[in-house]
Amino acid sequence: MNMYDIIYKKREGGTLKQEEIDFFIRGMCSGDIPDYQVSALLMAMFLKGMSKEETVLLTDAMKRSGDIMDLSAIKGIKADKHSTGGVGDKTTLIAAPIAAACGIPVAKMSGRGLGFTGGTIDKLESIPGFRTAMDVSEFSEQVNRIGIAIAGQTARIAPADKKLYAIRDVTATVDHFSLIASSVMSKKLASGSDAIVLDVKVGGGAFMKREEDASDLAELMVEIGNTAGKRTAALLTAMDEPLGYAVGNSLEVEEAVAALKGKGPKDLTELCIWLSGYMICFGGKADSPEQGREKAKQALLSGAALEKFRELVTAQGGDPGIIECPSRLPQPGYKAELRASQSGYITEIAAETIGFASQHAGAGRTRKEDSIDPAAGILLRKKTGDFINQGDVLASVFAANKELAEKSAKEAQQAFKLGKTPPEPQNLIKKVIE
Repeated sequence: MNMYDIIYKKREGGTLKQEEIDFFIRGMCSGDIPDYQVSALLMAMFLKGMSKEETVLLTDAMKRSGDIMDLSAIKGIKADKHSTGGVGDKTTLIAAPIAAACGIPVAKMSGRGLGFTGGTIDKLESIPGFRTAMDVSEFSEQVNRIGIAIAGQTARIAPADKKLYAIRDVTATVDHFSLIASSVMSKKLASGSDAIVLDVKVGGGAFMKREEDASDLAELMVEIGNTAGKRTAALLTAMDEPLGYAVGNSLEVEEAVAALKGKGPKDLTELCIWLSGYMICFGGKADSPEQGREKAKQALLSGAALEKFRELVTAQGGDPGIIECPSRLPQPGYKAELRASQSGYITEIAAETIGFASQHAGAGRTRKEDSIDPAAGILLRKKTGDFINQGDVLASVFAANKELAEKSAKEAQQAFKLGKTPPEPQNLIKKVIE
């Protein structure tokens, strides 16, 4: 078996066998297969497509390229959630404590943000003292003790994905269903949970712009999860405007705490109830997702979810004082405000534009090794459908200095579109695939 034959076979539209895919992943990880041949095969996969069977085999090979977390020491049915990436998406900080408060063991491995999409680990690390590096025994012990742990992914979880993504990123082969699905699911399957709830974003601020494409991706990931013996569901959710009002790490932590107190934005709270409702159902604490949502609402109303978040922060070395006193979170050096140049209804707030403006203010990174400013970001003051008067504040931009803040504010201004009539309301939850 050699790489030339595998590339040629896929270039001609052939279907790769398990031994060929395993050969490719092993050789890439060991360095025996050079990057130019990896690039050639990726482009052949991108142009000729991959069958569902090939995608399942690729996912499995990527999963087996490193460590597979053994979470058998954790009691109960462990439920995980994953988002395909959006703007202002801080749902893990809310949905995970809700599910844990309802008796679901949440053993979550999360990543850092790249580009305009924020990472859960970056948000948590904006809490002073919060520690995200944990070994398996400590991770499992904490979940057994308080019902929840959120840690950073280790370098040994699906290392093939890291190598493949680095090459995909520079060869225009990122946005392909099979390659996205295998990337996401190889890490989820290696992370050891029993059930997986996927939040597949669709719209201007998502990787998938069209609902049809997002639905195809969601169906493929659900099939991969179910084939691997994990109960899996996917929610297609809107990402045309930012989720909630806050975009940026410490800003999103503050908004997540407000949501756990029952004072969060309507869209953010609704989505977290849906996600945690499925986690509660899949974890065996509800007979249906609908019943799971009712239990999720009760966990919010009773304060149990907020207390679970407090336990999580305390257990991982963070300052729980940020819950009562958000000013203990990192504070920005400068604030610039966007004001409306005319009166009217907000017909659009382009999520991607807000995401990039927040990134450029310092809240995101271009490369994984870049540092970020935890206090930087954008706080929307209005949402789509609101009526505004000329001079009203549309958003506040936070950055380390005046130049950064004002430059990002000009960029963010382009996200707002105004009209004489309010837009038609859009469904947040577009589709559920089980």
